[in-house]
Amino acid sequence: MTEKSDFIRLPETFENYRWYKPILVFIIATVIYVILTLMLTAVFEVAYGEHFTVSVLNGGYEVMNSELGQIFSDLGIIIIIPSLYIASKIVKDRPFSSYVSSRGGWNYRLYFKAMVIPLIIYIIFEVISFVFSGADGKNHFSIGFFIACLILVPLQCIAEEYLYRGLIMQTFGSWFKIPVLAVVLQAIVFGISHGYNSLGNISILISGLFMGIIAWKTNGIEVSAAMHTANNLVIAMTVMIGFGVTSSTIELTDTIMAIAMDLIVFAAVYYVGIKTDWFGEIREIS
Repeated sequence: MTEKSDFIRLPETFENYRWYKPILVFIIATVIYVILTLMLTAVFEVAYGEHFTVSVLNGGYEVMNSELGQIFSDLGIIIIIPSLYIASKIVKDRPFSSYVSSRGGWNYRLYFKAMVIPLIIYIIFEVISFVFSGADGKNHFSIGFFIACLILVPLQCIAEEYLYRGLIMQTFGSWFKIPVLAVVLQAIVFGISHGYNSLGNISILISGLFMGIIAWKTNGIEVSAAMHTANNLVIAMTVMIGFGVTSSTIELTDTIMAIAMDLIVFAAVYYVGIKTDWFGEIREIS
């Protein structure tokens, strides 16, 4: 693993980059995102009725306790990727691959390899929780929904990494030239942009810090996306089989456990990454 990473300050190395261009990217991406969201909403309204989309848009994280709610919510985040892609092509400040890494774009091998340890840890935790606390959800498992989650949840997590650890963290890094400050600021944005109560947002902020650090130290978002995916995928599967439910209101004990799990996962992935040189694969910028 490299001692120093240029990922956070990577944007300023491109000839066409200017300090204000990320703002243009964000504005254009937001407009495109709103248009795509309206299109997505229209499709679901035609298929399932206006009452469904109204309840989803106003229902908080509780809507993700149903198949359609989970799918609609995931798709609503996944469209961040095409929104950012189109915006970056319009502004032409830097290659879209630079949002992913300073190693030339997405490294799929690293992403899947880095997901193994977090998946094992989160699964063990959920099994232990079930043994001691029992199930408090409703089983709505189906093969179709299972496959949908396997496809949509990773894409949803990757989309968030593009936005928070890609565009936002790199923008702060290029503006302030202080990587640690960029990591902290993107984590704050990550925390407050989620719709949980204050304790839940604190937990998300801490997750954002860990994922920001790992993206900084690994020169890209593949490992942070792997950690993100493992967490959200296990939660989705847990809700699917009725072990638990999602909620916008997070209790203190849940917050403490979530932060502890994030710390364990971060430490394990970081340690193994250093020892096995997972993060040492370098490719040139395309």
